[in-house]
Amino acid sequence: MSAIGKIGFLGGGNMAKALAKGFLAAGLAKPNTLIASVHPADKLSLQSFQSLGVETVVNNAPVVQQSDVVFVSVKPQVVPSVLSEIQPLSSGKLFLSVAMGITLSSIESSLSPQARVIRVMPNLPAVVCSGCSVFVRGSKATDADAEITQKLLQSVGTCEPVDESQLDVVTALSGSGPAYVFVMIEALADGAVHMGMPRDLAYRLASQTVLGAGHMVRDSGMHPGQLKDGVTSPAGSTAAALRQLELSGFRAAVSGAVEQATLRCQQISGKTT
Repeated sequence: MSAIGKIGFLGGGNMAKALAKGFLAAGLAKPNTLIASVHPADKLSLQSFQSLGVETVVNNAPVVQQSDVVFVSVKPQVVPSVLSEIQPLSSGKLFLSVAMGITLSSIESSLSPQARVIRVMPNLPAVVCSGCSVFVRGSKATDADAEITQKLLQSVGTCEPVDESQLDVVTALSGSGPAYVFVMIEALADGAVHMGMPRDLAYRLASQTVLGAGHMVRDSGMHPGQLKDGVTSPAGSTAAALRQLELSGFRAAVSGAVEQATLRCQQISGKTT
C-alpha cells in the first residue's frame, strides 16, 4: 500500500472540514499530518480546524510546500487564482480537486507539468465515515496515486472510479443528495409532529428509517420498487401515503432536482447540452 504522507487543504470550507474529521476519525491521519489554509475572515473554519489540533495558515504556499497530497477545496470561482498562485510550488505534488465543474484539463494546464491531478467528488457524510465518493484520474496520475486516493476516500465511506463525463451528474446526485435527504427527513418529521409526535422522537425515527431503507437498497440487491411493494399492503396506510406522494409530484420533484443541479454544474464548467 502506498504511503500517504502529509495532507494539505487549500480552503477550509465544509468539505475540507468533513474530510479532515473523517481522516482523523478513521485513524488514517493525525493532527500533525494535516495542514489547511483558511481565509482569515472565516473564523468558524479556523476554529473548527484548530479544535482538531490541525495547523492552519492564511496563505496557500505553506500548504503546498509542506504537503504530499493537496486537496483543492476552495470555491470553484477562485480555483484559477489559487492555482496560479501555487503553480511554481506544484511540481511533484498530488492534487485532489473537489472543486465543482473545474475539469482535469483546466487544472492540469494551471499547474506544473510535473504535478499529478485527480478529480474527486466526496460528499458531506464523510464526516461520519459514511461518505459516497468517486474519482477520475488525470493524465499524469499514477496507479499509486489512484491507490492513495481510494485509500483516503474509502476510509470515510465508499469510493469508486468513474469517467469524467459523469462527474456533473455525480455532483448532482451524491454530492448535493444529502441536502435533498435532509429536506425529506425534515418533512417526514414535520408530518409526524403535525399528527402529534414529539419532534425529537420524530427526527430520530425519520433519520433511522432513511438509514435503514438505504442499507436495504444497497445491500439486498433488490429493485427499490420491489422493496416498496414489500411495505405496501392493499388498501393500507402505505398505499394511501404513496398515492399522496404521486399526486404531489414527488418523483418528478426529486428527479427534477438532480437534473437542475446537473445543469448548474454544466454551466459552471462551461458546458452546453
